[in-house]
Amino acid sequence: MIEISTAQIYDLITAFFLPLSRILGVFASAPFFSHRSIPVLFRLGLGLALTIVIFPVLPTIQSVDPTSFQGLIMLLTQMLVGLAIGFTMQILFAGVEMAGEMISMTMGLGFASFFDPQTLGRSFSLSQLLTLVSILLFISSDYHLVFIGALIESFNSLPVDQISLGSLSISKLPNFGMTIFEVGVHLSLPIVTIILITNMAFGILTKAAPQLNLFGVGFPATLLAGYISLLLILTYWDDQLIAYIEHGLHIVQDLF
Repeated sequence: MIEISTAQIYDLITAFFLPLSRILGVFASAPFFSHRSIPVLFRLGLGLALTIVIFPVLPTIQSVDPTSFQGLIMLLTQMLVGLAIGFTMQILFAGVEMAGEMISMTMGLGFASFFDPQTLGRSFSLSQLLTLVSILLFISSDYHLVFIGALIESFNSLPVDQISLGSLSISKLPNFGMTIFEVGVHLSLPIVTIILITNMAFGILTKAAPQLNLFGVGFPATLLAGYISLLLILTYWDDQLIAYIEHGLHIVQDLF
């Protein structure tokens, strides 16, 4: 007769559900995985499958009663770690969205906004376009697999049972938040500069010929200059976006 003790049950629950909590935290905040178009059941199933694959080779986890206060704290801590990992990568894509907003406002497309169910706020059409391009680049370059690899490696660099809130470098996240403005300004600055030069040229032209209808000619010209510059510069963005994605992966590895 096979007998299973309470300690063995606690060992199994601890070894499985604590890593699962970290993985689900990542899938709840990471780009692409946390998108609302991906069903919750799919994310849950993917997290369960990934946990089943990796938990036999994870470092030995000290057994803890999952119903105790210590077990609850460990579970919440693992969720916090996963959210921090996913949020770090999400910051980069927020910078890309900010670049689209700056370009849209400069081109005069501030009225071309709509409700975004992902962020539950207002979003611009160019922001959605650039975000989709960056996500496609993230997937086509297999960086989503590199990101999952960094998640798995985090169990070795920061074991589940040796973690505390003091051991996390969560304080780095606010400093990393300035990356949103860095990415946004860096990506949008060429197009914004071209549109600014176009507006200055029309300002000089209007001063020289006051009878010229600036609103009738300048607005379409600004849109045309913005779209042409976006078309020309978009082909050079892949290297910059890849560099920012790699930088985000390094931040994930250095977070702990």
